[in-house]
Order: sequence, then C-alpha cells, then structure tokens
Amino acid sequence: MKVPAEPGGGAPPVGFREALGRLRSAQKSAKGVSLYSRYVNRPAGRVLAAAAYRAGTGPDQVTLASGALSFAGIALVALLPPSLALGVGVYALLVAGYALDSADGQLARLRRVSSPAGEWLDHVVDCVKITALHAAVLISWYRFAEPPHPAWLLVPLVFQLAAVTTYCGGLLTEKLKPRPAPGAAPPQPSTVRAVALLPVDYGVVCLVFLLLGSPAVFRWGYAALALAAVVLLGGFLAKWYRELAVAPRAAPTASPLGVPAPVNSPRSG
Repeated sequence: MKVPAEPGGGAPPVGFREALGRLRSAQKSAKGVSLYSRYVNRPAGRVLAAAAYRAGTGPDQVTLASGALSFAGIALVALLPPSLALGVGVYALLVAGYALDSADGQLARLRRVSSPAGEWLDHVVDCVKITALHAAVLISWYRFAEPPHPAWLLVPLVFQLAAVTTYCGGLLTEKLKPRPAPGAAPPQPSTVRAVALLPVDYGVVCLVFLLLGSPAVFRWGYAALALAAVVLLGGFLAKWYRELAVAPRAAPTASPLGVPAPVNSPRSG
C-alpha cells in the first residue's frame, strides 16, 4: 500500500514496524496515568496509530471513528434490555473507542500535524462521550432494570457529575499550570498513584459493562465505581487548587482600554 508523504515536506513515510518504534520512543509522561492506560490502552493505541499511519488516515478521522464506536456502544445501553451478549458487545465497542482515543494523539505526533482544532475535536468528543455514557445507564435503569428503590436513579447522575468535573478540572489545571523549564527531567510516575487511579480510568469503567447480564451485580459494581469517582474527585480538587495556588503568577496584560487586567479574573478574557 502506498503511504502518502508527510505534510510540510517532512521525512518520507516509514513502515508499520518503524512507525511503531517511533511511537514507543515518543510517549507522553506516565505521571498521573493509571496502570490500565499505561500498560493496556496506550500500547493498543500505538498499534492502531501505526496502522492508521500506514493507511494514510488522519488524526481527526481516528477521533471521529473513536466517537462512532463509543456512541454506538452507549446507544445500545440505552436502547436494549440488559443481557450477557449486550454487555460483551457494549464493552467491545467502548474499549475499542477508547483505544482509538489514545491513537489519534499518537498519530498526530507521528505525522507532526497537531493542531488546536484537532485537540478541540478530541476533547469535545471525550466530553460528550463521558456525559452520554452515564445518561445511558440512567435511561437503561429507568426502562429495563427496575432498581429496588428510586434513589438508585441518582447514582448515574452523581457519577456523571464527578466524571465530567474530573475531566474538565484536569484539563483546565494542565492549561493553567506553568510549563516545565526546557530540558527539565520528566516527572517520575508513581505506581501507588497509578493503582489508585484505576477506578476512575475510563477503561476500567468500560469493564463494568461486562456485568450487564446480571443487573443487580452491575448495579453494585457501577455504584462502587461512582463512589470511588466522588472520593477521588475530592482529592483531585484539593491537589489541583494547591498546585495552582503556589504557581508563579503571569504578568498582567493590558485591557482594550490600556488598563492592566487582573490575572485570572473572570472578566479578563
């Protein structure tokens, strides 16, 4: 198969094995990443990114494919009654979409075509996916599962709130934190932290859908992950605030009237 040349007159295209090797040596830091993402999702994404590279597929196309698979699995949760077969199908679609979600960024770095538009698309798809997943569980419980008490219907709403807040809070913290100094050593990942993050890793959340064949077991497994998400969110918020509170303040910028605008002011931008 003929692979298109790199954009911008870059190096000539490489084969699958060499692309995979380049991706292995150009991974983002493992700090703040769970064991599932580090040892399962990122490696799967590397293989898919190398395959997409050979096929001439762009990162945005991979992002859209990720969204299509994820939303297909989410729709099945909301539309069909729970069963073992449904659980396996939903898990397969969700976990494949998650692997492609890792592949799009790796492919962009390999092709050297990262862009604000591509990052925006990736984050929007992720945000809609997280929100829709828990909404689908709520719809499924309302239509099919008949929880023993109506209060169970609050669990997906609480899980959704915790998951969306964690996602958006983490993104905003990364944007506001000062960039590391050029040449600084990358932060070392913590195995303890990587294990502690497992309950809020999207890949682990996907696993619980394998329990759809037993609605009561799924309900308790899902509720356990929801509780973990709420507890960890409290820790995340405290940590993020401390990090930003001690971060160096940027120099004030001039407003359109020539008056310096307060840094981090809600009206400054």
